[in-house]
Amino acid sequence: MIRPTLSTPTAVFVAGLGLLAHVATPAELSAQRADGAYEGYSSPAKEAQRLFEARLQAAMDTGHARRWSRVLSAQAHVAGTPRQRWTAGYVDSLTGDWGLESRVDSFLVFLPHPVTVSLERTAPAPDELTIVEPKLEVDPATQPAVFPAFNGYSGRGDVSGEVVYVNYGLIEDYELLESLGVSVAGKIAIARYGRSFRGIKAREAEKRGAIGLILYSDPADDGYVQGDVYPGGPFRPEFGVQRGSIHNGRGDPSTPGWPSTFDAERVVEEDMIGIARVPVLPVGYGSAGELLKPLAGADLPDQSWQGGLPFRYHVGPGPARARLVVDTERGDAALRPIYNTIAVLPGSTNPDEWVVVGAHRDAWGPGAIDNVSGTTSVLEMARGFARLAAQGLSPQRTVVFATWDAEEWGLIGSWEWVEQHAEELGARVVAYVNQDAVASGIQFAASAAGVLKAVLRDATRAVADPFGGEPSLYDRWRRQQPEAEGAPPVGDLGGGSDFAGFYNLLGIPAANLGFGGAGGVYHSAYDTYRWMTMFGDPTYAAHVAAARTAGTLVGRLANAQILPYDYAGLGLQLIELIHGLAEDAAMSGEGFEVEGLRGAARYLARVGAAFAIARDSALAAAPDRPWDRVNSMLLRVDRQLTRQAGLVGRPWMRNLVFAADRDNGYGNMPLPSIREALRDLDLPRARAEVADLTGRILGATRALNLALDALEGTHSDVPRDTSAIRP
Repeated sequence: MIRPTLSTPTAVFVAGLGLLAHVATPAELSAQRADGAYEGYSSPAKEAQRLFEARLQAAMDTGHARRWSRVLSAQAHVAGTPRQRWTAGYVDSLTGDWGLESRVDSFLVFLPHPVTVSLERTAPAPDELTIVEPKLEVDPATQPAVFPAFNGYSGRGDVSGEVVYVNYGLIEDYELLESLGVSVAGKIAIARYGRSFRGIKAREAEKRGAIGLILYSDPADDGYVQGDVYPGGPFRPEFGVQRGSIHNGRGDPSTPGWPSTFDAERVVEEDMIGIARVPVLPVGYGSAGELLKPLAGADLPDQSWQGGLPFRYHVGPGPARARLVVDTERGDAALRPIYNTIAVLPGSTNPDEWVVVGAHRDAWGPGAIDNVSGTTSVLEMARGFARLAAQGLSPQRTVVFATWDAEEWGLIGSWEWVEQHAEELGARVVAYVNQDAVASGIQFAASAAGVLKAVLRDATRAVADPFGGEPSLYDRWRRQQPEAEGAPPVGDLGGGSDFAGFYNLLGIPAANLGFGGAGGVYHSAYDTYRWMTMFGDPTYAAHVAAARTAGTLVGRLANAQILPYDYAGLGLQLIELIHGLAEDAAMSGEGFEVEGLRGAARYLARVGAAFAIARDSALAAAPDRPWDRVNSMLLRVDRQLTRQAGLVGRPWMRNLVFAADRDNGYGNMPLPSIREALRDLDLPRARAEVADLTGRILGATRALNLALDALEGTHSDVPRDTSAIRP
């Protein structure tokens, strides 16, 4: 599930084409869009689109959503298992029956399943610790055998040693331990989940010499401290295990940079990047407590290290000792096929431009939340669009409905597909809309590339409040964000879900949206249909609302006469990010010039505002004119903000606006090429990165100017050099 970092929305008001007159406050932005904008549509097309959206939303219902949820979450379906292959056939048969052009795309990937996993306390009082989640009589989905407690891409090993508690296993946690003279070298570290991607925790433990790592969910974070535990409540029971990958990369590690076709060349395991070399194992807090309680040694370096178990925590090392065993498949036995389902609805007038909507289909358990809910949303969209197409209402652009395999292991299914079709996708895809863990409560949230934030907000105005009480989902969303002035904030995309191949690698605008809530069954055997119907979304209103919202967004992107990208908004967001960058650099004592970078962003904002006015004028003057040339040029703008070589040390991260934080994983890092240079205390590189990004923003603006030139009668009034820009 994505946890977006929220940012303040901005907009630009322009008095004619000559001046960037005013940066709007959030309240002004909300007032400006009070009636729901249909950017990129003429008046006649707007009315047709309203009818299309109404019929599309009416075609989606909770009965079908509940059925898909019940069937797909009946058993655990981990990537590489027979049950997961069955889900591919099930989804493919549905979309084919609805009249879509359906197929299954397969890859052969390095996916080493566990052979043996075990955990013992060897001192004091030796005991074999429970790592198996108990079956529940009240929940049928927990009755079949579940996948073992396991972290994908764990190293192998049979190790014994003293235990050291490292809090969340963050870089700063290890620095605190070192200040106390406590080292994990030669020890087994135990860290609680949260505040960082588990792969970063494994990386940092290994870097500091730990011989193994135990990960657990502390009850203070998602267990009984938060509320009643499953099956009586939504939170994690004592032996609930959070599985998950610790792969610090993207895609199949055996084919870095090329697709994992069945005949692909592969690197040997010893040379794979981003996987662990020491054994790593997840356990529930019931078993973790058996190692934490006997710890002595140094007192906690900070009170925030105290978790929710009913005793005083210490860091150790010892006297608690443990034996940790992880063995996994090797060689050819570790290569397993995965299956993406692809269903295509060809566009009626612009079939060579695509909108892709996708959700991963694999899970670590039954996966009712993560990600049967997202798969259900994609299925409801596919069913709705197919029904309208059968009635003669096909979208103008092609819509691709995808369900991805092996996302939980490192975004593998979507990433390999993107690598295989990179050139075609880069030339054709208008946007990618992701659906990941979209229904587990009533709190709506969304993240998007800068150019899609406005159209995403507008789409929520056309969706009824799924829980009643407000006229629209937009109004509910706004009320749920009392600290935000005016329009509710849309977060930024960093990494961590299937939008990454499209957004981080190719620079394609992307969005992610859904409903969340309190709970603690993430990646466990208890993420089930029963949990969903008892606690997450009992009426399935959130499932359908997610599908309606994403479907409305997809429909607006698919049917817009001129693509509804908000380049003024992107430019203004870049100005904000540059301002924050300059402030942070000044506070750190690093001085470097950013005025050229800021000027480039201002220029983009100005040309973006001019383009929006010219677009609206052109659509009003010629509502029936084809705009293929303009749209083709618009597809090139965001791509200018990527770099083929990627970030230093992370060639798969090519988008230079946002990336996942390399030292956190879950956090988003703005302007990452510059910020990472500053983090490395490499001022010459930071200055070079400023110059590089300045050139790329100007390149994006030049591409936008070409689109503006194609809108007749506007190009002569717009400045073409940065000297005309004023603060």
